[in-house]
Amino acid sequence: MPAPPARATESWLKEAERYSAHNYHPLPVVLERGEGVWVWDVEGRRYLDMLSSYSAVNQGHLHPAIVAAARTQLDRLTLTSRAFHNDQMGPFLRELCEAVGYDAALPMNTGAEAVETAIKMVRKWGYEVRGIPADQAEIIVCDDNFHGRTTTIVGFSSEDQYRDGFGPFTPGFPRIPFGDAEALRAAIGPNTAGFLVEPIQGEAGVIVPPEGYLRAAADICREAGVALVADEIQTGLGRTGRFLCSEWDEVRPDVLIVGKALGGGIYPVSAAIADREFMDLFRPGDHGSTFGGNPLGAAVGRASLRVILDEDLSRRSDELGSWFMEELRRIGSPHVEEVRGRGLMIGVVIRESSGPARPFCEALERRGILAKETHHQVVRFAPPLTVSRAVLQDALLEIAAVLSESCP
Repeated sequence: MPAPPARATESWLKEAERYSAHNYHPLPVVLERGEGVWVWDVEGRRYLDMLSSYSAVNQGHLHPAIVAAARTQLDRLTLTSRAFHNDQMGPFLRELCEAVGYDAALPMNTGAEAVETAIKMVRKWGYEVRGIPADQAEIIVCDDNFHGRTTTIVGFSSEDQYRDGFGPFTPGFPRIPFGDAEALRAAIGPNTAGFLVEPIQGEAGVIVPPEGYLRAAADICREAGVALVADEIQTGLGRTGRFLCSEWDEVRPDVLIVGKALGGGIYPVSAAIADREFMDLFRPGDHGSTFGGNPLGAAVGRASLRVILDEDLSRRSDELGSWFMEELRRIGSPHVEEVRGRGLMIGVVIRESSGPARPFCEALERRGILAKETHHQVVRFAPPLTVSRAVLQDALLEIAAVLSESCP
């Protein structure tokens, strides 16, 4: 069969514009393949991926071990629904629970689904264990949070655009400032069932809380009998230099949420994880997902976990991230207000006087580096954890050139 005729980037962009909802503002690049830390566009240009699909590709694009696991499972069985068992889900959940040190996990697909699962779990725990009056349970959240896009979740966002036109919203989610442990203490009341928090706020601009914040929050929650729920969908699985970002503060949340890199960039896989005190509150019919725990996703999840652990990607992230952040600071750009982050989850804050971050990302794209703005003023750098120092060293030359331009 002859190959389809070559198409210019502009034709792909016009087609997407014509047939897609306009709910994203991507950079004007059309990618067709990837390998490791590199991606190629439809015209053959190579780029360094410095976003990793928002930490979903920690293992790099098309990691051979993950691809092999997916291909093997594709030839065996892909879906059973939860009406029946399959031979991949049990081993996957055991390996996941052993990796993070919890009793049980409830598999889902997207991160937002896992967050919704955790919300239901903690509310049920509040009613059945804590004795909170029916329909009165509260889960405290933080300003500038990002936990997903479902109507319940956007209802407790502090971002006006995420909420505009989508109400009415689910009650029961008081908000407090992120990084303020005393605000958490003051907000806890008799009906508080949980505290849902990102160890580092990614979408808000890679906001790193004060040292010891999560430890203080965990202590406050324990003293008050409140469940600490850590959303590690972006920060977990090696991204911040530890397998879980919570480990930096030696915190073991009551409920843990993981996703993104759990699917290795191959397939959406997520999970809410907890001990039996929480997990056993679910009974048949309480919650579910047709695709959650499917054999293809479970096989991919197993391989994704093995790559992170066997290749010690957490250590690589810690070592390379510390070095890379210091190198970014040494550029000394007049446009940069701050470089912050942990591991290979890094935000370069552009001064408002230099304009928004978007033009800097567009200039980087022209130089073969794909990064993306977040929260208007921040360029996020989060390459696959398999990246080498030599590749990052070359990237620094291009980044320094962009950050030194008077008008990117």
